Amino acid sequence: MSGVSSEGYAIDHAHLVALRRAARQSFFLALPCVRAHERRMYAAKTHNPALAASLIAVACAFIAATTLIAKTLATTQFGAPMHPFQIVFGRFLFAFLAFALASLILRPTLQRPHLPLHVARTLGGWAGLTLMFASVAHIPLADATAISFLNPVFGMIFAIPLLGEKVGKWRWIAAAIAFVGALILLRPTPESFQPAALLALGAAVILGFELNIIKKLTGRENPFSILLINNAIGVCIATLAVLWVWIWPSPAQWALMATLGCAMAVAQTCFVNAMARADASFVAPFTYGTLIFAAVYDVLFYDVVPDGVTILGASIIIAGAFLLAWREGRKVRSEDGHAPL
Repeated sequence: MSGVSSEGYAIDHAHLVALRRAARQSFFLALPCVRAHERRMYAAKTHNPALAASLIAVACAFIAATTLIAKTLATTQFGAPMHPFQIVFGRFLFAFLAFALASLILRPTLQRPHLPLHVARTLGGWAGLTLMFASVAHIPLADATAISFLNPVFGMIFAIPLLGEKVGKWRWIAAAIAFVGALILLRPTPESFQPAALLALGAAVILGFELNIIKKLTGRENPFSILLINNAIGVCIATLAVLWVWIWPSPAQWALMATLGCAMAVAQTCFVNAMARADASFVAPFTYGTLIFAAVYDVLFYDVVPDGVTILGASIIIAGAFLLAWREGRKVRSEDGHAPL
């Protein structure tokens, strides 16, 4: 069997067999129906931990930006404070419009979606984002981000029963190091344990679970289909929720919601592509990088200079991530016969 795109891009049977074989250890990406100069970008990808880590870094930068925008929308800076349901609605609406526009340009042939997985993933994403955006409206951004982005630990743990991944001692050590860094950034003060902090913790658990559903979807469908369908379902869920709390946004708030949605679309694209190039348990600790970007944005937009605690926590997180990348790199080279374990 072979697949032929509307623009003449063919994938022969031998290539498909090779893709399936590679997918047993990692996952593949294939975005058909793109122009000739785009084929190399979306062709089948092999296990590439270094590229996965880079893609996650870009995703973290945009995810941190969406959190800052959500916090701004929850204040009176540009109009009446917006409910988390409405902020999440804006995120899904404009992200969906971005992917819909991309689909008109790329004209992809969408696969038959696995709707139960898509619905479960989108419900998890919607719930996790709602809890996260609700928490940042009531507690400091650094606290909420630190608590919420403990989700890589939960994601790595969920990967064991859900994906059957084997997590070796080095991954556990690297994750533990990053977790210690997150706890330092958490700054366990009485204010951190107010109810809003529990909302961020709930977001971490839910988003950690979602991490593994994304991995399952990546093995079944191409990334563009996953993102387009996810955001389409998300718009439906968010619309039903926002009807009860809707207030008409100001022009500035509309602009911020559009920015939030587009930023999340970029983050999702990088994230799903990263998941296709490495195990979820390897990718998970790198998402702690969002904490670092949040600190940078605090300096740029809120004039809050990181203190010694922030620098210490971020340094520990980076150390854990680099330990994981180094060990994974040695493992891949050994499997290729280029280096011993």
